[in-house]
Formats: sequence, structure tokens, C-alpha cells
Amino acid sequence: MRILVSWLRELVPVEASVEELADALTRHGFEVSAIDPAPSVPDRPAAPADAVLDLEITTNRPDCLSMVGIAREVATIYARPLTGPTLAAAVPGEQPLPVTIEDDARGLCPRYAAAVADVTVAASPGWMAARLEAAGVRPINNIVDVTNYAMLELGHPLHAFDLDRLEGGELRVRLARPAETVRTLDGVERALPAGTLVIADAGHAQAVAGVMGGADSEVTGSTKRVALESAWFDPLSVRRTSKRLALSTDASYRFERGADIEAPVRALLRVQALLRDIGAGTPRGAVVDRYPIPRTAAAVTLRHARIRQVLGVDVEAGFVAATLERLGFDADPLPAGDGGSAWRVTVPAHRVDVGREIDLIEEVARHHGYDRLPATFPAAVQPPAPPSGALARRRLLRRVLTASGCSEAITYGFIEEAAAAPFVDGSDDLVRIANPLAETSAVLRPSLIPGLVDALVYNRRREHHDIRLFEIGHRFTAARGETPGFAVALTGASSPEHWSNSTRWGGQAPPIDVFDVTGIVGRVCDALGVAAVFEAPAAPAPGPLVAGRTAVVRAAAPDTATALTLGYAGQLAPGIAAARGLPAGDEAVYVAELDLDLIARAATDRRRMAAAPLPRYPSIVRDLAVAVDAALPAATVRGTIRSAAPEALRQVRQFDRYAGKGVPQGRVSLAFRLTFRAPDRTLTDTEVEQAMRVILARLTAEHDAQLR
Repeated sequence: MRILVSWLRELVPVEASVEELADALTRHGFEVSAIDPAPSVPDRPAAPADAVLDLEITTNRPDCLSMVGIAREVATIYARPLTGPTLAAAVPGEQPLPVTIEDDARGLCPRYAAAVADVTVAASPGWMAARLEAAGVRPINNIVDVTNYAMLELGHPLHAFDLDRLEGGELRVRLARPAETVRTLDGVERALPAGTLVIADAGHAQAVAGVMGGADSEVTGSTKRVALESAWFDPLSVRRTSKRLALSTDASYRFERGADIEAPVRALLRVQALLRDIGAGTPRGAVVDRYPIPRTAAAVTLRHARIRQVLGVDVEAGFVAATLERLGFDADPLPAGDGGSAWRVTVPAHRVDVGREIDLIEEVARHHGYDRLPATFPAAVQPPAPPSGALARRRLLRRVLTASGCSEAITYGFIEEAAAAPFVDGSDDLVRIANPLAETSAVLRPSLIPGLVDALVYNRRREHHDIRLFEIGHRFTAARGETPGFAVALTGASSPEHWSNSTRWGGQAPPIDVFDVTGIVGRVCDALGVAAVFEAPAAPAPGPLVAGRTAVVRAAAPDTATALTLGYAGQLAPGIAAARGLPAGDEAVYVAELDLDLIARAATDRRRMAAAPLPRYPSIVRDLAVAVDAALPAATVRGTIRSAAPEALRQVRQFDRYAGKGVPQGRVSLAFRLTFRAPDRTLTDTEVEQAMRVILARLTAEHDAQLR
């Protein structure tokens, strides 16, 4: 909104300099983005220290898209009287213009006012044209300029029709008919979508309501009579129409933010006064005002004690009432109660942003001065609510994954269908976007892995070799809907490069394998209180992973006897990585993805776990090496050992796997280190040897194991 300071001073006699005025407006919520030189105004004496203030008006203050609105704020800031523009006297009598609001349009246009005037079209006076140009409005002719001038003054849009070009000499407010079109003032023939509110004559649409008038009833040099429109249109309807037609105007900008429903008649009377003052026309007949259901002004109770509670300072009651009155509110005192003073505040129609007590407190704070409010914290009256379990889990998850050497990535929720397809059972399970911006964002991601792989490839192409990424987010499928999860993607070396990584001086660390990714998943599950186990998947492996290098992550849930499948971990199929652009010859990519909802179901509250004292008695360690079938998972062997051993077995750790000379073809040697310890005594060698015999017998019976 561009404000000519000399024009503003006509409404409120303030003596502050332009710079002081700009600073005051900025401090009260109206940022002055620029101060431009004022144009010369013909036929008017030169104003001292004049300028144009370019104000940034927030969307919740449509009342300040006008000279009067800003003048009201300035009058309140400087405690000066406000003088409104001169209005013509209302003339009772015959209403020469038939106006009808059709039933289907009443909700979109609850008030429509109009007037008729005999006019002589000519150029506007120099002072009016100069003021319009200073406000960024192009002068056209005296009739159109008068409507724009009144809009700038009062903030209410108006429109002038050539009355002699209206079929039937009437105006009708209605919805557009099927396949109806209108040629707007910019010369474009526009098809009107269903539900568009229009202003029509007896036969055709003549304007798009609240947006732009029609060229067929445009005021021209031959116009002798005009019908002046001043109405209130539903903001949502105007905004929807403006977007559908890709047509934004000064009128739509104001209407879609919320106009003053009490302003239409006042705006018409101002236009009549301006027509008379510049000799451009004479009103004929009375103003037509179709307002079938007048609106009742809202009233809000404001408590003085609440102002102190919110702002943290005592604001004088007299200042509160005077400030609200200057801003256009009616503040009627209520009987003082235990809470002190209070007011019943009637909200003026131009303040569409005020509907609650806190809104009124904001007005008091603005004019009291934000810079005068103390920088203190409010007193705590109750302890803060504990964080939700999901939030606490995510915080812990980030700490554990970061400690594991992973960096967090944040990727897009929209991905291309080709990237999503390997992670669903069928294309029907994909959630497609109705109007995607591009093919690369055609579906919602069913998994976090595609985005992580793209991020990994992006980094790999920029000469980063050892990459560990994780993401916490939501996945979307048609079958399960939206589910939270986390995923990791790893490639490169398993540890930083160091001379000691191999027997060869300057050797490199071995590449990441499936045990690196399962180790990270195991660490996460342990931190979250989940007793996870890794199992070989039933053939075939999960769609995007490599068979034989994949593990399914399962855990028992306290509320069910069935084990939950939390997710999977393993090597990503090379074809998928190559399709996403991974350079040929690079190391394998290992990934894992788990469901956070299922983890929450399987988790145990560690705070309720009993603490165990440090062991007082020594442990006894025995090593066991057995030859088993090469296809037998080591996890199965460890499970058999645990089930066969007594309670004294504390730990089973595999430390070797060997196949070759001395081991029959098709078999493999697995070596385990078993740790035994009793909590109440020192175990004897006899007890441990007996346990080892039982374990070996079970391994032999169930897995045809041979002691080595």
C-alpha cells in the first residue's frame, strides 16, 4: 500500500517528519519498505516534506489497505483527531435502478448497493490523477478515477457500468450459467467456471463479481449515465474465482482478504461527493441497498487482569479504553469484579481480524509499545508435560545412529514411480499424486530407501566414498496407509582408512558387508529395548535385496505371542543401485528399514527392568568348534546352543568360520566361545564339562554336527 503523506495529513493533522512517521508505523506493525519522492500535485499547494510511504500490509489487516485505515492508526499513535472524507447527503425517494440478488447468490453476496448518476466523461483533475499515480493506479477518466480514488481512501472497491449499455437497465447478482462467457476490461474473452458469481443485466454477464468488470458495459467517452456498484462479496468465493481465472486485481486483492460489510453505502456517498466536487456528474435518485439480513456486530469481553497476565506489565485502564476507541472499537465498562476492570468491546465491521480477547490484547500491546514490554519469562505454574514416547524414541534413535557413524538425510516424500516400484508388491499398492509437478514426483514414497539411495549416489558422484546415511520419516502405501519408520544406507569401507587395516602397509579396510548393517540395527534395537533376532528370509528374499545377504528382523511383542516382523537388512540389489546412477564398479550398497510403530509395540520399558549387581564370582570360558552343513545359518546353531545349555551360560559368541582343507565338501566349521558363570557360587570344571557334553549332543542330534 502506497501512502502519500500530504494526503494522509489531510485526514489526521500530524506534524511528525516523514522519517519519524515511517519509524512509528513500522514499530506499530506496518513495515515501511521504502520512502519514495512525492509527485507534484497540480492545483494544490505544495506540501512541505512530502513523500510516498510504501507499506507492507499483513494479510490479516485488510482495513489498512486504505488511506483512512492508515490514518486511523496514525491518529491512535499520536492521539490526534481523525477527519473522514466528505460524504454526499443521502437522498430519499425513488430508486431508479432495479437490483436483484438471486436466491442461489445470497450466500456469496449478502449486500449489494448501487446508485445512478448523470455524468460527463473527461480527464480527471491534475491533483486527482497525480494522487492516483502516487498510489500506483493508472488514471483512465474522471468516472473510473473517482471510483479508484474512493477505493484508495476507504479501502472498498467500486465499479461503474455504462447504464445505457445494460440490457433492461437492471443489475442482477447471480451464478454463471453453463458455458457462459464474459469479455473483461482487459479485452480477454473468459469462460466462466461453474459457481462463478457474476453481475449481469437482463441477458448477459457484465462483470466477474469482486474481480473485474466487463468490456461490454465499460465507461467510455460517450457514456452519459452510469450505474455505480458497491457490494460485499464472500472472500473465499472471490479468491477461488481469481485463482480459476488467473486474474488478480486491486478489487480482488481487497475482497479476498475481507472487506467491511458496512462500507458499501458509505463508499457510494463518497463517490457522489467526488463527482459533485470535480464537476463530473450529478446523482439521480436514491441509493439502492439490498441488505436482506443485516449482520450483528461481534462483542468481546476484555479483562484488565488478563492484559497484565499476557503482557507482563500494568497498562493503565484509561489508556486501554482510549486506544480501543480511537481504533474504532466501542469499549463499554463492565461492573468491576474480583478480577478488576473489564470492558464489553464491540468490534467494528472493518476489523475482520478481531474475534477474541487475545486479539484485543494485541491491539493494546501494539500501541503501548512492544519495546516497552519486559524481557522476562512467564512464571511456571505447572511442570512441563513429558515428551511423547514417539518423540523420545526418535531422539534416542538419532543419537544411536549418529554414534554409529551415520549422517542424517532428509529426502523428498514424492518420488518417481520407477524408483518406488521395487519396494511394493504391485503397482496398485502405490499412492499416486493426482497432479504431480513432474514425473520425478509422481507417487508418495512407499519406502525411505529410494530417497537414501539417491542421496548416497549424489554424494558418491562427488568423490565421497565411505557413506553412511539414515533417515527417519513416513512411508505411504495403499494397503497400510501412512507408517513411520527409519532406514539406513551404507557403502564403502567398514572403517576409516589406516595403515593397520591390513597386513599390507597402506592397506585398506574391508568393504561394508551385511554384518555392518545388522550390527547398526542390533545396536538401535538394543537401545530402544527391543530383543531383536535376525533370521534368514524365506525364499525369495525381500524384493529389493539380494538373496543370501539379507536378514529379516523379528521381535516378540509383550501383547502377543506372535513375533513381529520389524523390517529387513541386507544388500540392495545391484540393478536398483545402478538404475539410480551408482557408478559402475563401486562397492555394494547395504540397507535396512524398520517400522517404528512395530518397534514401539515390541519395546520394553528399560526403566522397569531390575538392576543386576556386578558378578562376584569368576566366569569359565570354553571354545567349541563344530562342522555343520554350509547352508545352516550360524544363528540357528547359536539358538540350539542356548536352548541346550543350563542357566549358567551367559554368552555365546562366534569368532571363526572356516571352509577348506580338513573340512568335508559342503560343510563349514563354526567356532564359538561360550562363557559360563553362576550368580551364587564358583562353577566347577565338572559342571562346565557336563554342560558342554549336553550342548554337543544336541548339536549332533539336530544338525548332524561333528566336533573338530
